[in-house]
This record gives sequence, C-alpha cells and structure tokens, in this order.
Amino acid sequence: MLEALIFVVFPFCMVYSAVSDTMSMTIANRVPLLLLGVFLVVAPLTGMAWVDIGMHLAAGALLLTVTFAMFALGGMGGGDAKLIAASAVWMGLGMPLMQYLLVSAVFGGMLTLAILAFRSSALAHITSQNMFLRNFSKDAGGVPYGIALGAGGLLTYPSSPLMVWALERLAAQ
Repeated sequence: MLEALIFVVFPFCMVYSAVSDTMSMTIANRVPLLLLGVFLVVAPLTGMAWVDIGMHLAAGALLLTVTFAMFALGGMGGGDAKLIAASAVWMGLGMPLMQYLLVSAVFGGMLTLAILAFRSSALAHITSQNMFLRNFSKDAGGVPYGIALGAGGLLTYPSSPLMVWALERLAAQ
C-alpha cells in the first residue's frame, strides 16, 4: 500500500497540474497540499530519518521562498511557485532536486519559445476557441508552466528518495 502511494500520488499530481494549467492557466491549491500531506504521512512510514524529513521540508521552504519572490515580482504564477515547493519536498535537498529544476527549466524554456512562435502564427487565430489551445493563442496570456513542471517532475521522479525506496522494496520481494 505504501509503495502504491509513492508510485501514484506524485505522478498523478504532476499530470493533473500540467492538464489543469493547460486548460485553465491555474494549478489548484489542493495539488501542493496533497503532495505535502502525503509526503508527511509516507516518509516516516518508509523509515526515513527525521533529520532527512527535515531536510526535505527545508528544500520545500527554500524553493517556496525563492519562487514566492519571483511571484511577487511578476515572474511566475502562484500555483507554479507552490507546485515547485511541494515537488521539492518530495525530491529533497540533493541531486534529484537539481535534476528536477534543470529539466523543468529546459522544458519551460522550450515551451515558452514554442508558445511565442505559435502566438505569432496564423494558427493562433484559428485555434483561439479550441478548449485545449485557447490559452496558448492569447497574446496577453502567460505560459502554463505547470506543463514543464509536470514533465520535469515525471522525468526526474524515479531518482527521488521515496521512489528509490519503493523500487528497492519491490525488487526485494
């Protein structure tokens, strides 16, 4: 059961955030809250040391501080800031977090360039009423960065401490 939570919750939240941001340009507060709540329940049950749990929470607090400042300056959306912080809690301070941030930044840059190119194309006007593409075609619209965060999270999650623990448990059975 514990392994199932580890295998399902984080990936589901990443996919849900990407789809939600695509459709509505928002990431609901319940997503980062779910990520944080499940981590706080699951981590001690895996035998993770309290010091390590504290370091994971410190990663989230650090990223929340940085991304909240970026939000306050208009550089990112509030949902993106909270999702990054909650994802950082699952990744912990270390290489998985660095990989997550790097992969998400690369995907975010590519996504931004693709959206800017799309907005300047003739297709933007044609697709402006399409449920899936309307937020990509708006000139004044932002970038649904939840897509990049979701993709980055899914690609780097296998190296996160909880996922490594769950995979080792399954391999031992």
